[in-house]
Amino acid sequence: MASTQPAIPLTPHRRSHRRARLVLAGLVLAALAAFAWSLSAGALPVSGSDLINAITGGAGGMETDIVRTLRLPRATAAFACGGLLALAGALMQVLLRNPLADPYVLGISGGAAVGALGAILAGAASGWIDAGAFIGALGATLLVFGLAHGDGSWTQTRLLLTGVIVAAGCGAAVALMLSLAPEGRVKGMLFWLMGDASSVSQPWPALVLLLIGLVIALPFARELNLLARGEITARALGVRVGRLRALVYGLGALLTAVAVTTVGSVGFVGLIVPHLVRLAIGNDQRLLLPAATLAGGVLLCAADTAARTVVAPIQLPVGVLTALIGVPVFLFLLARHPR
Repeated sequence: MASTQPAIPLTPHRRSHRRARLVLAGLVLAALAAFAWSLSAGALPVSGSDLINAITGGAGGMETDIVRTLRLPRATAAFACGGLLALAGALMQVLLRNPLADPYVLGISGGAAVGALGAILAGAASGWIDAGAFIGALGATLLVFGLAHGDGSWTQTRLLLTGVIVAAGCGAAVALMLSLAPEGRVKGMLFWLMGDASSVSQPWPALVLLLIGLVIALPFARELNLLARGEITARALGVRVGRLRALVYGLGALLTAVAVTTVGSVGFVGLIVPHLVRLAIGNDQRLLLPAATLAGGVLLCAADTAARTVVAPIQLPVGVLTALIGVPVFLFLLARHPR
């Protein structure tokens, strides 16, 4: 008679990794669903067969042209920029050891807004507006980094306070430019400030940078796990904290700058998404970083689709929807962590 052996129960560690793999698989499916919704929904609905033909290069037609030239670049840009913001937020939260930290708090978004609105106010072409946003974001990054570093005593509190001050200054500059702008340009400036993916024709640089950012960040996941436990612990275990901080801050700033340059100022993605993913799969950066990237892409892609369809033919700024989602979620998280 064959002997039967009792099933070996899963350890908590194995259970957590199994749960994380299930979450990652679910996020991949959610990303595919978000893309399918974004490509098929709109003023001209596209059926499943027409969508497959448009993607695989089948027979052309109006539906194929709309999917390839309008909806696919917009959906790709929204997904890539959502992933960029979520990845940057996850990195910044490790850097500041604060689960409610956000790269926008550090003034990067404000710097991009100053650069872009300055170009719009000057009547520059769209390419120069993107360049102005990128230059402004990197300028704010260098300013915050330089002021926070000071005499070399770089602390999380000093970095955060410096970012808040720079962001406030950028906000004042934005308000000044809006008050001086001609009436015909104010609407476009406000729309850019609230986020807009409708005019994106080349989303591939943002998507490529997203992949590069993950490739750079994942090899440092173990060191990021140690840094999350505290600077003293990380140093004792051989982590070069200064180098890691500079890398994380520089990479997070670059990711945010490219996202803001591509789709404008979109808030709460980098703040909310990493924290929700952390609640679902834990704080292991080897799993958290790719999961947050996928979740951020899904959120912004779905929000952009809803922004152009919920009150069609009027298109809402995508930043409005992310704020409507992010504010109550943020208040809920704040209630869970009152300290």
